[in-house]
Amino acid sequence: MKNESGEASVEEENQKQPKEAGKFIKIKKFTFIMGIFLVIFLTAGITTIALTFGDEKVESLAPDKHAEFEKLYSTYDKIKDDYYEEVDEEKLVDGAINGMIKSLDDPYSAYMDKKEASSFHESISSSFEGIGAEIQEQDGQIMVVSPIKGSPAEKAGVKPNDIILSVDGKSVEGLSSSEAVLKIRGEKGTKVDLSISRAGESEPIELTIKRDTIPIETVYAEMLDDGVAKIQVTSFSEHTVQELKTALEEMSKKDMKGLVLDLRGNPGGLLDQAIEMASLFIPNGKVVLQVEDRSGKKDVYKSENDGELKIPVVVLIDDGSASASEIVAAAVSESADIPLIGIKSFGKGTVQTAEDFEDGSNFKYTAAKWLTPEGNWIHKKGIKPDINVKLPDYASLPYISPDKELKASDSSSEVKAAEEMLKVAGHDPGKIDGFFDEATKNAVTAFQREQKIKETGTIKDDTTVKLMQVIREKILKNDTQVKKAVEVLKKEINK
Repeated sequence: MKNESGEASVEEENQKQPKEAGKFIKIKKFTFIMGIFLVIFLTAGITTIALTFGDEKVESLAPDKHAEFEKLYSTYDKIKDDYYEEVDEEKLVDGAINGMIKSLDDPYSAYMDKKEASSFHESISSSFEGIGAEIQEQDGQIMVVSPIKGSPAEKAGVKPNDIILSVDGKSVEGLSSSEAVLKIRGEKGTKVDLSISRAGESEPIELTIKRDTIPIETVYAEMLDDGVAKIQVTSFSEHTVQELKTALEEMSKKDMKGLVLDLRGNPGGLLDQAIEMASLFIPNGKVVLQVEDRSGKKDVYKSENDGELKIPVVVLIDDGSASASEIVAAAVSESADIPLIGIKSFGKGTVQTAEDFEDGSNFKYTAAKWLTPEGNWIHKKGIKPDINVKLPDYASLPYISPDKELKASDSSSEVKAAEEMLKVAGHDPGKIDGFFDEATKNAVTAFQREQKIKETGTIKDDTTVKLMQVIREKILKNDTQVKKAVEVLKKEINK
């Protein structure tokens, strides 16, 4: 068998014919010398080609693994070399990656530069400064999934499904969710102006919100009457399950006989936390969820619970319950027969994963879809509760900016909202028509007198803040969904 220089065949012949060794030795030397000349010639030739035509020509001899990128490379080179101004090469690359991911037309996939990636990691691992609202890009618009409990956004009246039109007077249409987040977030104590479109409102709602520190505390527990505990989970971060376990222990020490697990307004978070949380309520070995990849392969996750909770449980959901909170709700409903109370959930049935680059940027993309234990895909459909219960109508009243003065003879949607609030607060403004008339002024003055506020007869600053605070307290006191949950639990407790 010959190698490239032919030496193997010579060695074979030497072994076969030792009597003619001299002849073969001469041939071997000749072949060896010619081989050296051949190597030198080839080396010189290749070097000449490399020096003459440059690296580009040499590289072209290698097969191109991604021929489909030829247009991309060509465009990049042309812009870098011939654009009329100097260009930021890193910005060009970021833009190319961002465009590629945007072409997926998936609101949950996004490229994040270093600043955006840092903000993304903050939101699931520590506190951050901002207004506290989960948002997503949908059809070129920035939509609120849910405000975080106790956040400036929630206090300002931001609602699930609100569309953010502009931030500080600049349109956010066409931005990715991570780009919009950077515009909305800012240092504690600073203010941000949002223009919001809301279903049922003919005009945009103008909000001025003061940013604050948003702690990633995700579990809030309290004892209600008759041994019923309510535990609210506001998102799924790194320590959520441990927080819940601690809360359950605390409530058990207070003789908890039934549990309301409140997932309203919970926009989701980490998948592993959702699986572990659902497992606390589901018998060992029963399915929590299924994750299906593009090929149809399904990974089935089952409960590894040592012992399910031995008290009756109900779960609250609403249109702000999304993603991981829907995983928990569907799992406990289908695998543990725990009733769901409230209104239909948001409807996010996909799973995202994130990949970090060495420079600190990253991209997240949808890697799979998740299915309920029974194989249902709730994406864009949501989960219907077993018992449908709405909050009172005044829970949906729009926010009124304290900076804006409402006075006699004004006519606007804000005046109408204020009139409705005054009526709920027990002060009759007359006809609720959005016109600030004498009856409205009298109602405002009476409210100010009751709250010990300067009696101006106009709505601004302290009067606005106090009016919305009274409505908020009224909503909490008359939470129809919690009341229904307690009613259901009491029946189970008393069986």
